[in-house]
Amino acid sequence: MTEKKSNPLTDLIFNVIVPSVVLMKLSGQDYLGPVNALVLALAFPVVLGGYELLKHKKFNFISLLGFISVLLTGGIGLLELDTQWLAIKEALIPGLIGLVVFGSTFTRYPIVTKMIFNDTVLNLDLIKEHLNKHDKQAEFNKCLTQSNYLFASTFAFSAVMNYVLATTIVTSPAGSEAFNEELGEMTLLSYPMIAIPSMLMMFGIFYYVWRSIRRMTHLEANQIFKMQ
Repeated sequence: MTEKKSNPLTDLIFNVIVPSVVLMKLSGQDYLGPVNALVLALAFPVVLGGYELLKHKKFNFISLLGFISVLLTGGIGLLELDTQWLAIKEALIPGLIGLVVFGSTFTRYPIVTKMIFNDTVLNLDLIKEHLNKHDKQAEFNKCLTQSNYLFASTFAFSAVMNYVLATTIVTSPAGSEAFNEELGEMTLLSYPMIAIPSMLMMFGIFYYVWRSIRRMTHLEANQIFKMQ
């Protein structure tokens, strides 16, 4: 039985849209106030993350970093720390993931290989047979290594863009109404400016690997992929 994946629309609503609206619209003293609005906004991704963890009962390094990121954002706002710490935090999380992905290149199990080149999606036995048949296994291994470097670079892009976005938009003192509004704006803008470009880069990497498999094995798509 295939494990049910989280709904991207639900993730977008609870991790981006609702927290942003709460921060931007309810932070005034006439509504919840800066502190209560911040706590409420951060509660949505925390509760969703906790629910997903309990539901799937599976440890996920990326999800854990996301959970820590939310808690750090809350801590910076509630403790009224310098906003520079927010920019550092925004760059640190994707930066750490990128380092893990890059470091995995030098292990037996590069992360991009585990993500793409696995028997859940691909007919590995047939692909390996044809790679050996055409003497392309070594060349394909280089392709996977390059793909892992490219995958790590998407997180480097996210780290840089997160830092730029945070330093450009969030300039008001932490704990203030203006800080919350700017934090909400940053969260909204991070989706079209960072998340979507990063996803497009990842799709490009997957397409590159798939084209390489076709070129090196001379197999058709219906032979490469496991058809349900």
